[in-house]
Amino acid sequence: MTKPGHNHDHCIHKALGTAERLCRERGVRLTPLRRRVLELIWQDHRAVKAYDLLDRLKPLEQTAKPATVYRALEFLIAQGLIHRVESLNAFIGCRCSELSHEVLLLICRQCGEVEELPAPEVMDALNREIQRAGFSPEHKSVEIVGLCAHCARHPAD
Repeated sequence: MTKPGHNHDHCIHKALGTAERLCRERGVRLTPLRRRVLELIWQDHRAVKAYDLLDRLKPLEQTAKPATVYRALEFLIAQGLIHRVESLNAFIGCRCSELSHEVLLLICRQCGEVEELPAPEVMDALNREIQRAGFSPEHKSVEIVGLCAHCARHPAD
């Protein structure tokens, strides 16, 4: 579901252009299959599961298998082009792929959209608490489930 007034074609175009440029600069290949998986992830702002991606990919790539999708997802995560939404076991496009960053995700339980926020103050506070605990994180993401602004204003939509 795309919010009213939102130009989602711009999101897709920007994400794909950024991905192509970053991969070129980094000397890695954004193969047609990887690009297609990224494009499928960016079809909207809801998280998508790997097997749903496979179902969408099959009509275009008849030989696609689960391993095909998972390899593409691993590449896209490694390049910072997508994020895994752990609580949903699904994936979303990264809006800040040019920057190394930690992830704060707001997940709407009504419409399913996931919003990525930079929230440096929140992540700095979290990092201080982690250091204080003497914990060594391997991966950090914060997921918050609730209602997005649109759904909070329009609960019946």
